[in-house]
Amino acid sequence: MPQVVLINPLIPPNTGNIARTCAATGTELHLVGPLGFEISDRYLKRAGLDYWPYVKLHYHESIPAFTNVYQQRGGRCLGFSVRGNCNYVKFQYQPDDWLLFGSETTGLPDTVLSACHHLLYIPMTEPHVRSLNLSVSVAVGLFEARRQLGCLD
Repeated sequence: MPQVVLINPLIPPNTGNIARTCAATGTELHLVGPLGFEISDRYLKRAGLDYWPYVKLHYHESIPAFTNVYQQRGGRCLGFSVRGNCNYVKFQYQPDDWLLFGSETTGLPDTVLSACHHLLYIPMTEPHVRSLNLSVSVAVGLFEARRQLGCLD
């Protein structure tokens, strides 16, 4: 099944909410450092509630460290970005996809964007809104991938 990858997340409650979504769906969550918080951060734990034992959590100290794991396991890296060129709903997901999301303030780094197999975007009607909340974007992207792959039963 698709996996969620957060590159340099900064806000503990966002990551906690994403961890909770991953726990509920049995989705592996990869955190790629540097992080804007400590894994033991109380806000992170609070947002994830008591679901942390159910999170399939992986921590990678850097993008190169994550890249090594990704290359060993295979699949496609799908970058979610406001600079994407493919609507996330019109994209055909595969079970071994990696859904990559960047930090709340800067998004995915250019080096990661250029390494992605595809860049996806979530359409927004209001042009003055720069982006959605990170935890919302992850949930929207993950559930669309799961819907297409028949994992919502």
